[in-house]
Amino acid sequence: MLFTSYEFLGFLFLFFLLYFIIPKKGQWIFLLCASCLFYAFSGVKYLIYIGCTTLSTYLVSRRIEEIGEEQKAFIQQKKGTLSREEKKAYKASIKKKQWNWLLFCLIFNFSILAVCKYANFAISNINSILRLTKSDVVVPFFSVALPLGISYYTFQMMGYVIDIYRGKYLAEKNLGKLALFASFFPQLMQGPISRFDDLSETLFSGHSFDIKRVSFGLQRILWGFLKKLVIADRILPAVNTIIRNPDTYQGIYVLLGMLFYALELYADFTGGIDMVIGIAEVLGIRVKENFERPYFSKSIKEYWNRWHISLGSWFTEYIFYPVSVCQPMLKLSKFSRSHFGEAVGKRIPVYLATILVWITTGIWHGAAWNFVVWGLMNCIVLLISQELQPCYRWFHKKFQLEGKWGFRLFQVVRTVLLMSSIRMFDCYRDVPTTFRMFFNMLTYYNWKEIGVQEMLGLGITAADYGILVMGTVLLITVSLMGRSGSVREKIARKPAAVRFFIWYGLFLAVLLFGAYGEGYDASQFIYNQF
Repeated sequence: MLFTSYEFLGFLFLFFLLYFIIPKKGQWIFLLCASCLFYAFSGVKYLIYIGCTTLSTYLVSRRIEEIGEEQKAFIQQKKGTLSREEKKAYKASIKKKQWNWLLFCLIFNFSILAVCKYANFAISNINSILRLTKSDVVVPFFSVALPLGISYYTFQMMGYVIDIYRGKYLAEKNLGKLALFASFFPQLMQGPISRFDDLSETLFSGHSFDIKRVSFGLQRILWGFLKKLVIADRILPAVNTIIRNPDTYQGIYVLLGMLFYALELYADFTGGIDMVIGIAEVLGIRVKENFERPYFSKSIKEYWNRWHISLGSWFTEYIFYPVSVCQPMLKLSKFSRSHFGEAVGKRIPVYLATILVWITTGIWHGAAWNFVVWGLMNCIVLLISQELQPCYRWFHKKFQLEGKWGFRLFQVVRTVLLMSSIRMFDCYRDVPTTFRMFFNMLTYYNWKEIGVQEMLGLGITAADYGILVMGTVLLITVSLMGRSGSVREKIARKPAAVRFFIWYGLFLAVLLFGAYGEGYDASQFIYNQF
């Protein structure tokens, strides 16, 4: 059930209506039932998967906490009788028990994810190796459909159980509430990946109908619809025409497709997140922002701090930091310092942890080599940029360009072009083709071949281009306005006539300019597949 489908709009209207009618203390239960119903639309059998993840996480987190309580009780009981060494040894044994439970939970749930999402990818590569060895053995593929949002809820729940192991907060004792945290329907389809201590502050509370909050939430949903239907889905035919015909559309068309895809992906993904946050806001539930004007970034590092923020912070907190400071890594760093020098030794943990994070990030996005290479390319660019920091500092000191408007604009354009180039692995979905088209874009000069008729031959009309230009200008304008505070708050301070003109105008824009019509089925959100 897509966010842009009539079925979902009907579901949402009925849900909003009932949510504020029922008693506050029962709202979270109603929300859990609605989330399960929503998930069942993708397939009732898939409730088993999210149910297994929820139940295993609940039992393991409770067990980890119980072991910790047993430790406190034992130490309190033996207070004054245990030596320092005995107490240290006892705590180490307790920590090992907790670690074993955590490891079981991680292996169990990531195994479910691996089988559903990556088993056929692994089998495909095994079969390729067998063919190279001229073996007649063929490993059969699995016939397992990918459950809705499995990457999102698995990462979210594993982050929760890791936090319990670290003692960040107490384990949730109510299984139903933990199930709601896993299945909260707005964020099931494309995130963000929430933290329990953040989302639980408002997820389980009762909420009254607040006209300003509901109005703001509906405005956010409307803004998401405009991004998705008016911009992303309208430019989609041109993107598909270019990337699906690499032998026909070369040179300047590759650059054009690359930039069109950057606009489509941004409008699609942020539009979906706007809907998620807007739905939650109507309910009185706070969901953290997942984007912060990423296309205004002046560097790759800044870009990834602003794009899909929840995923980046998950990898940083649960993979990068633990890996970079684990005992084997510290020993390797010490060995490298003594044999290869201080400069190499201090880089080893950072480099290896960064490489692991980006390989995992690539695999998270999809079970294909193009995503692995996409992750590695991001990693390479980030590490090179990090190593060139002394050169950047010298350059800025020498030419005094830092902070100047023209140079900031250059940095933004450079970052957009660089990220769009790396994203070509996502466009063409084939590693050799991507490299071929990238170098073709740089070496095949056919700028004069492109004209009005050629642009119209990409599958969208002159009116479509006009709407896209206006939509893009609107996106940029709203982003610029958002740098100095909430745009909705600014609009709310305007006279009633102005507010009506703005929001009714956006509503009409979605109705009149949305890319749909008779027999049209809204395109699936790009990040639904992850």
